[in-house]
Amino acid sequence: MRGLIFLVAVVAVLGASTALAATPSDRRALPRVFRYVDTSRTIELPHGKREPRPVTTEFWYPPVRDGRGPFPLVVFGHGFASTPWWYRRLLRDWAAAGYVVAAPIFPLGNENAPGGPDESDIVNQPRDMSFVITRVLAASASSQSPLSGLVDPEKVAVAGQSDGAMTAFAAAFEKPFYDDRIHAALVLSGAILGPHRWVEHTGVPLLAVQGSADTVNPPYYAYRLFFAVGRPKFYLRLRGAGHLPPYTVPGLTLATVERVTVAFLNHYLGDGPLAAIGNAARELPSAELTSDP
Repeated sequence: MRGLIFLVAVVAVLGASTALAATPSDRRALPRVFRYVDTSRTIELPHGKREPRPVTTEFWYPPVRDGRGPFPLVVFGHGFASTPWWYRRLLRDWAAAGYVVAAPIFPLGNENAPGGPDESDIVNQPRDMSFVITRVLAASASSQSPLSGLVDPEKVAVAGQSDGAMTAFAAAFEKPFYDDRIHAALVLSGAILGPHRWVEHTGVPLLAVQGSADTVNPPYYAYRLFFAVGRPKFYLRLRGAGHLPPYTVPGLTLATVERVTVAFLNHYLGDGPLAAIGNAARELPSAELTSDP
């Protein structure tokens, strides 16, 4: 974290969006991208120009099944110098399991950021997550929105990988960023964003996933955040796994991450059995699950 940028309270402002309303039974017609703009904050472009902060958000939806809904919401943060598309397999699996997935493209942290990605902007990303939660819940509550009736406002989770995991952890557990609408957090190869003293025992269930061979965010950081929060909490250690591949490369490890994360979400945002989390972890011989439910 190379510089603290002044943060202003988020005001929910919707930028360009689709004009046609749709019902939950017509989700195949829903847009894949919403263009949200937070006019309460700005970004600095090359040559010093400033403009309102855009938070373009990609969506994955549950399949159409007899008009079911509303659904839990998972807001996912991508890693530094990447985009949500890198994680599409995992996000698609969450949607297939019955979750609306909203993945913001962080305006200065993505691979296509103007002037190149700027990692110091990470301190503004937890507010981006909260802004997206605000916009999606408002859209779901509006009869004129394409997302009308789609999301359950009492079932919201945040998730992320690497810098996105630090972002999600901050939104769920760190004092300056804490959002009390969050009911579960998935931290994939992450770390504490701010000083340790910012971490609070918010009661938000945590699942931390960490590769033992990660040299970008070494396991020490995941252990540190795991022990910093109260229960319920889970730590999935992937022996021999690195930083990014467990969440992006098809194979048994990614499949296990998908099953464990879905079991965790099903239990804490639904009525799924607690035992399913451990059962899913045991499908991968190199996985070790530490739990304090």
